[in-house]
Amino acid sequence: MNATTYTARAHTNIALIKYWGKKNEELILPMNSSLSLTLDRFYTETSVTFDERLKEDLFLLDNSKKNSIKVSKFLDIVRQKAAISIKAKVVSQNHVPSTAGLASSASAYAALALAASKAAGLDLNKKELSRLARRGSGSACRSIYGGLVEWQEGNDDQTSFAYPIKIPTDFEVTMVALVISTDYKKISSRAGMKRVVETSPYYSAWIQNTAEDLNNIKQAILERDFETFGEISEENAMKMHALNMSAHPHFSYFEPDTIKAMQIVEKLRSQGISCYYTLDAGPNLKVICLKKDVQVITDFLSDSFGQEKVFVAGPGPAAHLI
Repeated sequence: MNATTYTARAHTNIALIKYWGKKNEELILPMNSSLSLTLDRFYTETSVTFDERLKEDLFLLDNSKKNSIKVSKFLDIVRQKAAISIKAKVVSQNHVPSTAGLASSASAYAALALAASKAAGLDLNKKELSRLARRGSGSACRSIYGGLVEWQEGNDDQTSFAYPIKIPTDFEVTMVALVISTDYKKISSRAGMKRVVETSPYYSAWIQNTAEDLNNIKQAILERDFETFGEISEENAMKMHALNMSAHPHFSYFEPDTIKAMQIVEKLRSQGISCYYTLDAGPNLKVICLKKDVQVITDFLSDSFGQEKVFVAGPGPAAHLI
């Protein structure tokens, strides 16, 4: 085959109804369905070239050569689908802080799935791409799409994939991201959720509760009920982090500034501003709000943490070739 390079861009997504725990580690099948918002501000660009001259896969991230074991394992899935054995060069640029709870693995594997499948000569549809991206990182299946996205948990490789949820035209959801830390997490998402599934006494209640949260948030979207939408998102995040604190041994992704930022959001809300927070596996807070309230929220957060740590994001696009 000709060594053609394909480059894809995929954006991060932030889960509003969280996925936390797998029922199949190898296929990355989640214990529960989830719902996320793809963001326009943070993204990954990845180029893939299958080249017969290469003796092994080569992976460069942000201009630095990295261990390619995980990427190679993912490329093996692509090679199997395309019935080829050629090694590949993968060049990736991350426009998002890695491993800090801003879903960089989601954008990374969504971009890799699209670029690698095209470079291998495959022409996958969105559902097939979503299933492929999931094999690299669960949340990556949602970054194949833009806007609000639901990941159907499914029960096997064929039935676990994401699809878009229509956002009403006058439902202007915006997100203000506060980057409290870009340090590597002490406990990876993968390790954290595994510990929670195995040891938290509240895990079965989480599964039941999250199914209810998902139904209720979709109803809130349909009814353009932003307050209920925000409230469910915030409470779902807190329930996920409560699982971490109930695991054995217990752990937390919060830092003192995380708590401080939560209190700022709660204070603004008590003053009549519709804003709600969510957090993934990291200390960084994401504030869900309406476009009209962005300025006052960013001003408050900038005063406390510095303007350089505050980013505004709107609904982002689907993964695409560039």
